[in-house]
Amino acid sequence: MSYSLGVVMDPIARINFKKDTTLALLQAAQRSGFTLFYFEQSDLFLADGRAMGVGRPLKVFDDPARWYELGDAAEMPLGAIDTMLMRVDPPFDNEYIYSTYILEAAEREGTLVVNKPQALRDCNEKIFATSFAQCCPPLIVSRSMPRLRAFHAAHKDVIFKPLDGMGGSGVFHCKPDGANLGAILEMLTGHGRQQIMGQRYIPEIKDGDKRILVVDGEAVPYCLARIPEAGETRGNLAAGGRGEARPLTERDRWIVAQVAPSLKERGLLFVGLDVIGDYLTEINVTSPTCVREIDAAYDTDIGARLMRAITDRLEQKG
Repeated sequence: MSYSLGVVMDPIARINFKKDTTLALLQAAQRSGFTLFYFEQSDLFLADGRAMGVGRPLKVFDDPARWYELGDAAEMPLGAIDTMLMRVDPPFDNEYIYSTYILEAAEREGTLVVNKPQALRDCNEKIFATSFAQCCPPLIVSRSMPRLRAFHAAHKDVIFKPLDGMGGSGVFHCKPDGANLGAILEMLTGHGRQQIMGQRYIPEIKDGDKRILVVDGEAVPYCLARIPEAGETRGNLAAGGRGEARPLTERDRWIVAQVAPSLKERGLLFVGLDVIGDYLTEINVTSPTCVREIDAAYDTDIGARLMRAITDRLEQKG
């Protein structure tokens, strides 16, 4: 049986062909026989309670000079599309939340939305990880300057970061001497108006911040270790880190086993866990990346895994 798949994403004309995970997923969907439709956030709307969108038929190609082709735009009910991929990058702002409300209306009409809109709203990528305290380093979430200072005094070497950042933006390493600690905390908390996270520094970051991809509760057996540039504490590729694909360790698999049941329960079919050394640091649910790099190293075809999981769900619905 042939199914339809709509994608809500950032402008496809501006993606990085070599690295873009959404394109890899769309190519896998097309190979799996899905009919594709393309939407941006601005194309979504509600009309009399129905989820609608201005969609365009989409074809994708494995060609760096021409990786997509769009057909004519037309209004369509999102509930008529079998599955919708929500693949918009953070920031997780009000517009993102409104998009999840519209997609939730489509879900009520029978569309399978990946990832589930309620879970996208509920699972802040940094705070969600704290649900698995047995996997995490010592950490704090607070906007109290005295409390954050006390955390630094207790652990000496600390990473402070905003709760809504991506790509390593706004991440600060405060060393034992506490240089610029006050200024950093003032900036990140907006002088005590915004909650932030503090984590004990994990020196194994020098060996890489590992991105582990989990599809329908099952880990891809290889991860991408994002290794910081010399003098950096952030391994994010967007911050200049270098990617190196590796097999998962036993500890990695243990962490996945701790987290996976909750992911399945919440309807999170495609998730990226960030692991440094022995510790889980974040759970990425909005638009996990690193598919292309892992596929290139180990021929894993992660997109096909996700499409099988989606097809299984659609077949179960009948």
